[in-house]
Amino acid sequence: MALDRSTVEAVVQHYFDAVYEGDADKLGAIFHPSADLRSLEKGELQVLHLPAWLNWMRKRPSAKAEGKPREDFIVMIDRSDDQTAFIKVRCQLPPRYFTDYLVAMKLSDGWKIVSKSYRYDLRE
Repeated sequence: MALDRSTVEAVVQHYFDAVYEGDADKLGAIFHPSADLRSLEKGELQVLHLPAWLNWMRKRPSAKAEGKPREDFIVMIDRSDDQTAFIKVRCQLPPRYFTDYLVAMKLSDGWKIVSKSYRYDLRE
């Protein structure tokens, strides 16, 4: 099955730009309002709901404003059909270097990220 990757890639590029710029409004536009973010902290599952994450993003200085380097890229996109995508990406907000697993779905208003699971390494 041949699927058009460009629409999913456009959402991911929007995600990369918004994270680097620290733009919570841009992030809110590509995430479904019910989305959450999941990670392991000290062996415990942490769940952060979208509004709390967006508020955190609004309060922190952006990597762009701090002149930090930008490196983000798509590792893989797995599409099971024309409405569902699993996307593995790498990005950074130094000193945190992330691997994000995004699930996106094509809804009535376009592609939205419906969940994010992530891990990161701390580097100096």
